[in-house]
Amino acid sequence: MRMAKYTSLELCAGAGGQARGLERAGFEHSALVEIDAHAAATLRLNRPGWRVLEEDLFTWTPTEDLRNVDLVAGGVPCPPFSHAGLQLGEADERNLFDRALEIVNDVQPRAVMIENVRGLLDPKFENYRNRLVQRLAKAGYRAEWKLLQAADYGVPQLRPRSILLGLRPTDARVFSWPATQDRVLTVGSKLADLMAENGWEGAEEWVRGAQHIGPTLVGGSKKHGGPDLGPTRARRAWEALGVDGRGVADEAPLPGFVGMPRLTVRMAARIQGFEDEWRFSGRKTASYRQVGNAFPPPVAEAVGRSIITAFEKSDRTPRDLEDSSMSGAVASIPV
Repeated sequence: MRMAKYTSLELCAGAGGQARGLERAGFEHSALVEIDAHAAATLRLNRPGWRVLEEDLFTWTPTEDLRNVDLVAGGVPCPPFSHAGLQLGEADERNLFDRALEIVNDVQPRAVMIENVRGLLDPKFENYRNRLVQRLAKAGYRAEWKLLQAADYGVPQLRPRSILLGLRPTDARVFSWPATQDRVLTVGSKLADLMAENGWEGAEEWVRGAQHIGPTLVGGSKKHGGPDLGPTRARRAWEALGVDGRGVADEAPLPGFVGMPRLTVRMAARIQGFEDEWRFSGRKTASYRQVGNAFPPPVAEAVGRSIITAFEKSDRTPRDLEDSSMSGAVASIPV
């Protein structure tokens, strides 16, 4: 991890997926805002020195000491744009994109990074996406949308994420999106030791049958009854990997276990890209929800490193360079 010299303000920090990734990239968090008590407790549990503000983003106002941080980052609620919901978009009372941009306008960071589900890139939301880009342009940023696949950055999971990135013109000129990795990790290779940790004799055979990436982990909402791996289609995809997606296990299979194992919270967290040392506050349902709703740390790290690289380049490069990377217009969206 780089020595931190750039600062960030994290909005809707959740259990710290994006925050941990940005920390690994080299950002020092000035504050993290999160309304959920379990997620806020998770942040404090893992990083007692972080300034965690358990606040409602709709009513929270940044303090003067947070002005001019280098990066405002966040993962605002996904349900307004998710295919699993009604896709009410900006009309959904849970939509926080506009509030996030109000905070950006107030704080005036050097860069903005907001992630969400792939559904936000659907044609029905094109006008709304363009308006967000235009709002950032008025605030002095060159912004664009990008679809990133988590599996391209070492996450054994089909997890596409839409990223809204805004940079000051001098940084945008030298910014490049992170390169993808050639090697794709599989669920079996990622979980081999965890599946065998209690001495289950079938672990090796299970690993051989799980040599693909998994479907998107689904954290669900507080209205959801309990921890499972998603709707019927997702459960069938997990079943093809030898995983029972109807629930989450308390521990790895024991000797003599017969059938399809379920994932534990720790296994799900590893699939999401968390280190094993990262702990989650709350009982199984609350912990799994935090994991399933997280932004994979390796993806956040990759984008964070690209942002810092742009900062470093523009800090030592003449400011009259021709535009060579991000454009000032609404960018095309590769899907």
